[in-house]
Amino acid sequence: MSGIELSKRQEAILAIVKTYGPITGKEIADRLNLSRAALRPDLAILTMSGLLGARPRVGYYLTGKEPADVIAGVLGSVKVAQALSQPVAVRDTSSVYDTIVTMFVEDVGTIIVVSEGGFLEGVASRKDMLKAAMTGKNINKMPVSVSMTRMPNIVVTHPEEHVLQAAQKLLSHQVDALPVVVSVKTDSGEKLQVVGRFTKTNITRLFVQLAGK
Repeated sequence: MSGIELSKRQEAILAIVKTYGPITGKEIADRLNLSRAALRPDLAILTMSGLLGARPRVGYYLTGKEPADVIAGVLGSVKVAQALSQPVAVRDTSSVYDTIVTMFVEDVGTIIVVSEGGFLEGVASRKDMLKAAMTGKNINKMPVSVSMTRMPNIVVTHPEEHVLQAAQKLLSHQVDALPVVVSVKTDSGEKLQVVGRFTKTNITRLFVQLAGK
């Protein structure tokens, strides 16, 4: 099966269901010489992914979905809040030098720049930092705010947005990370507060979990 990497046990389950389905979980477990408890996580993953369907008192059956349908189903049903990572951020008062150090220590390609309270001010990419370093100015004293990308030129996502939509933003805008933000009303107006980051690694992690690894 191309597109989704399944474990050998999951492939064996699909083969049994293809041959004998509809078939109960107990019957699948018996054919694999496993307990129903040991098999439950794999059945849950296959059912959640849409490769298997299940009916009470009938059993499991193949849905006939293609891998591409399953991928779209997974990414379209999971929300960003379920897949985001902790934000990697620096204050807008940080220097270009400190931002570069943070970038390499955290091993990320993009740093989120925030003001007090965690409000989004900008993003700094490796390209932004390289340009700043090549100016010949003292990057220890140069604030990152003079070299970062500011709103409205920042692409963001929200916790309630579906992963598929966020993934499309990553691809269409050719960026490696999106700030995950929520709107907050403040005395000076509505601001975007950073609550996480969403990257291509988060998408990969979803498929690793789907494969049960």
